[in-house]
Amino acid sequence: MIIGFSSRVAVSACALCAAGLLALMPAAAASSGRAEPSPPAGPRAAAPHPSLLYRPGTQVRPRAGAPRLPETSALSWLVADARTGEVLAAHNAHRRLPPASTLKTLFALTVLHTLPAGIRHTVREEELRGIGAGSSLVGLTEGRTYRVDDLWRGVFLNSGNDAVRVLAELNGGWRATAERMQAKARSLGARDTRVVSPDGYDAPGQVSSAFDLAVFGRVGLRNPDFARYCATVEARFPGGGGWSYPIRNTNRLLSGARGVKPYRGLIGIKNGYTSKAGSTLVAAARREGRTLVVTVMNPQEGGGSAVYEEARSLLDWGFKAGSRVDPVGSLDASRAAAPPAAKTPPAVAAAVPEEAGSGWTNAGLIAGAAGLGAAVVVLVLRLPVRRSGGC
Repeated sequence: MIIGFSSRVAVSACALCAAGLLALMPAAAASSGRAEPSPPAGPRAAAPHPSLLYRPGTQVRPRAGAPRLPETSALSWLVADARTGEVLAAHNAHRRLPPASTLKTLFALTVLHTLPAGIRHTVREEELRGIGAGSSLVGLTEGRTYRVDDLWRGVFLNSGNDAVRVLAELNGGWRATAERMQAKARSLGARDTRVVSPDGYDAPGQVSSAFDLAVFGRVGLRNPDFARYCATVEARFPGGGGWSYPIRNTNRLLSGARGVKPYRGLIGIKNGYTSKAGSTLVAAARREGRTLVVTVMNPQEGGGSAVYEEARSLLDWGFKAGSRVDPVGSLDASRAAAPPAAKTPPAVAAAVPEEAGSGWTNAGLIAGAAGLGAAVVVLVLRLPVRRSGGC
């Protein structure tokens, strides 16, 4: 006996399809990634302030209760948080000026990692040629053997251009070192710096900025050797035949020389002076777990100690200001140079599926299930119906 489909069976099929549709609906709801409506979104983080560092003049964003900036005469200066890179205040941050020996910070960043400290080198006469008249020297002597770490102490403490000359020759030569320093500056986002003489001696076209020098000092402090050399106050330098003589750091905020009171918490970094650059200084200090870096370039008043006293007043201000100022920029190249993030228009955002990679929305799943049920019903109704008969 062959049993055909009756209308009752078709109705039962429709009921089955309806049940299937109801079964699919929870799955469609689940595909949205949430079973219940999302709670209202919390407040969005405030958008970062645009950088003011390329604007001329003094830039600061004080909040209520922030201390007033000190009076300064420097052509350019900057105060930044060494950990975050946030610039708390600045004056002509990107003004291009001769850097003097503060450029030795970039020299150290470029060369320090290439020469192991324990290497011994005998100085040759040709390595000491070309040192500029009036340069600061640590006292290298032709034919005498020095360790590389002795030469670095000569660079950081005595600002010895003779030590820079020898280290540059060990690094591949004077010109090659200048080119590598230039590339290093660019890699750090320091685009105001043009290197001609690796020791910082005045040379036509050689410039840097308060911003770039702060970048060099901040990055240098991450290198344990750099940090150790720049924080050394006194050392002994080999004089030959087992004899040595004392050398003392020329950074007066660190050493306290010539009537300048040492700054509490100071950890370096490098000072400089030439007749063209005037006095320059990159310094860092740590207090109560916070480290600030400051650059001061060419004070116009106050004599030879002005660069240290203006740096002192700016560091004092930075530690007092704390979180009571909003940053005016950043020393981080990616943050300083990146354009503001584009916002997605509301109409576009509304059209984006809630779950990336899913081609089905709730409505699509429900419609698909309904279509499937209708197709089954049509198929059942079109099957031939046979009457029952004998066998």
